[in-house]
Amino acid sequence: MSEDLGTPVLDNHMHLDPDHGRGIEAVKDFARSGGTHLLVVNKPSWLLGVEPETGEEFRPVFETTIDVVERASEELPGRAWPVLGVHPGLVSKLVDDRGYTAAEARDLMQAGLDLAAEYVADGKAVALKTGRPHYDTTDAVWEASNEVLRHGLALGAQRDCAVQLHTEASEDLTDIAGWAEEAGLDPARVVKHYAGGKLAGPTPSVMSEKDRLEIAVERGDPFLMETDFVDDPDRPGAVMGPKTVPRRVRWMQEQGYDEGVRNAHVETPKRVYDLNTEETFDR
Repeated sequence: MSEDLGTPVLDNHMHLDPDHGRGIEAVKDFARSGGTHLLVVNKPSWLLGVEPETGEEFRPVFETTIDVVERASEELPGRAWPVLGVHPGLVSKLVDDRGYTAAEARDLMQAGLDLAAEYVADGKAVALKTGRPHYDTTDAVWEASNEVLRHGLALGAQRDCAVQLHTEASEDLTDIAGWAEEAGLDPARVVKHYAGGKLAGPTPSVMSEKDRLEIAVERGDPFLMETDFVDDPDRPGAVMGPKTVPRRVRWMQEQGYDEGVRNAHVETPKRVYDLNTEETFDR
């Protein structure tokens, strides 16, 4: 019996691996706990056994994600949507392990984003994913990574879609918000994945820890909630398990944070992605 929390419940950033991980079983856990909607981000290409040399060779990564999203939607009282892109950590795999120059890695990653943007244009994905390393790199890799990130923002503007970011931990990403504006993309449609409760610039997708959520709710700014569940059999439950967001929503309701719940699960998804979680919610 699935728990009904009386509201749409969206996990803004989850990975699903139907071949190596729990896949649809994780979705069932989410739904039984009261979850209704998912944004499913493709796993890093190398974790799906894909070592692309051209942009076109990212296609199996994206197709795997689209397929599992369709199956996930069948298990949800709402639905799931794909977010497609290139993980910024790929730059290090290319430069350190495969002998690419930073510029060559940039070009390949931008080509992968170009392909992801075609899926958005075709209505098969709702947002793009890009970013920059969250760890120390050489100046050349950092510069190349920022060029990839800016390319992703430009594609978001061209395709009129949101862009999820994987970046370093920070409470101030106004530099990226400025780049989005320069590209013609509303910074509100740029989402910082794995965020704390406070962020200047993009919209934070808050990791669903109680202390972070309290900060986000009390600030009252638009925010989303996520687990970053990685669906890796070698790391069960990492980063957070699929039941976490529904359980945190229940806790928020018990704390009287009903406005915060509506902010994160109805208003902000509409503002950022133009997704109506109420109209797609079948109780």
